[in-house]
Parts: sequence; C-alpha cells; structure tokens
Amino acid sequence: MKKALLLLIFVFLFSPTDSFSQKRKKKSKTTEYAAVSDSIFHGFQWRNIGPFRGGRSVASSGVVKEPMTYYFGSTGGGIWKTVDDGITWKNVSDGF
Repeated sequence: MKKALLLLIFVFLFSPTDSFSQKRKKKSKTTEYAAVSDSIFHGFQWRNIGPFRGGRSVASSGVVKEPMTYYFGSTGGGIWKTVDDGITWKNVSDGF
C-alpha cells in the first residue's frame, strides 16, 4: 500500500506540467483590417426611428421581401410594427 501511495505521489509530482485541458491560442502577429475612408459616411445623418417611448429593447427584426417593414419588441411595451421605414409605429401585440 505504501508503494502504491509513493508511486502516485511520484507520478503527480514529476508528470509533465503541460497537461492542461485546453491549450492557449497563439497570438496572431499579423492582423489584417480593411481600410475604410470617412468619405463613405459623409452623406449619412443620424435619426431616431422610434417608437418614441422608454424601455429596453428585447428584439428587432426586418422582413426580407418588404424592405420598409420592421418589428420591435420591448420589455413591458409589447410588439411594435412599422411599414414606412420607422416614421410611424403601431402596437400590434395588445392594442394599447
């Protein structure tokens, strides 16, 4: 029994130390980024597309074949829909 215990201690003390469950990823020395010019965004202007109420957003989604239709879900506020690219919103979940 003593020999088995000594053998286990020996194995744990002198076993290779690189036996971790995962190996670290090697850092990439070359990182490629696409160059984006500021002139691309020159014509853009920020706008709030609503709905104009407080609260947190849960989800938002667009409709593929209807490019101006979007849905928006909020916590405690229901599901909202726009068909005019965000100019007006209508609550479609509970009628309030």
